[in-house]
Amino acid sequence: MGIVNITPDSFSDGGQFLDVERAVAHALQLAEQGADILDLGGESTRPNATPVSLEEELARVLPVVEQLASRTEVPLSIDTTKAEVARRCLDAGAEIINDISGLTFDPEMPAVCSDYQAGIVCMHIQGTPQTMQLNPTYQDCVRDIHDWLQARLEFLESRGIPSERTVIDPGIGFGKTAEHNVTLLASIRQFRQLGRPVLVGHSRKGFLKKVLGRDLDERLAGTIGVAIALATQHTDIIRVHDVAAVQDALRAWRTVMQQVPAEFPHGSL
Repeated sequence: MGIVNITPDSFSDGGQFLDVERAVAHALQLAEQGADILDLGGESTRPNATPVSLEEELARVLPVVEQLASRTEVPLSIDTTKAEVARRCLDAGAEIINDISGLTFDPEMPAVCSDYQAGIVCMHIQGTPQTMQLNPTYQDCVRDIHDWLQARLEFLESRGIPSERTVIDPGIGFGKTAEHNVTLLASIRQFRQLGRPVLVGHSRKGFLKKVLGRDLDERLAGTIGVAIALATQHTDIIRVHDVAAVQDALRAWRTVMQQVPAEFPHGSL
């Protein structure tokens, strides 16, 4: 999944693709590099991000969706928590709604996704983007998030969204400490037990500064390293900014691992 942030204030690339033509060109480039899904967002959800109005979010993302829908066959995902943004973008040709709140922030979101038979990414968050990093606390972060996602799957099914249309996301960086994030990244097997595809978005995120001591523009190697760790756990979808680099790394890793003797860990793909 390739990330297209159509925002002035996203933590990694805010402002680079706020212009419609630049956003479209970037999305098409990610598709050419091998992105299987394009994830378009018009509102930053980084820690302490300022919320934007419905009108502003639509003005940013809808023209990009309208152009891409006729220029690529790669499925379009919309990163939003607003039901009306989801509705308008689904009307314009998007197929997936990636909701960081697990469809909890807007009570109309489940109905919209059900009506359009949209694919869903149901992500876990503790708090809101404005509060989530104040003091994230869990009894057992893997078990707590697993159980929350399980409850959301059951709720969404009761609202007309069959689990077959839902992907789950443990929400790296959304109400988690660096230690929580690393534990979650090492625990994909537990989330796969829910029987749904697992998506992880770790690209360039702040926990890499804690792990590596690297600033934002120095986190590509760390992003690739984690992507390989996720691939060893059969993570279904990896959400990244740097599609070409991650694709190349995973292709090289798989090429070698296909010839590693089976008795070695991760020798079987």
